[in-house]
Amino acid sequence: MPTRGPARPLLLLLALAASAAWAQPRPDGGEAVAPTAAGPVAAGSYRSTFEGYRAFEDVKPTPWRQANETARARGGWRAYAQEAQAPAASEPAKPAAGHHHHDGGGR
Repeated sequence: MPTRGPARPLLLLLALAASAAWAQPRPDGGEAVAPTAAGPVAAGSYRSTFEGYRAFEDVKPTPWRQANETARARGGWRAYAQEAQAPAASEPAKPAAGHHHHDGGGR
């Protein structure tokens, strides 16, 4: 049964677009080759997603006495608190006193 009406130009346009995509040249400048079961296919490179994978290692936790001794040798909780309060090198500087940034909330 032949197709008539507005569907026919749409089918023709679809067929034209498919044939244009099929005939695209290869990136290496070679001739486009239609892939077939027996014919050549453009060579590609393969990289496994598991390349560089490291298996899970179950790490034993540090005994609490050793962890406490390490914290004491580093200066105790005060050293960790100072480290947390120190600005990171990538943090932007805080605005000067008297300069306020508004978020447009209308407060």
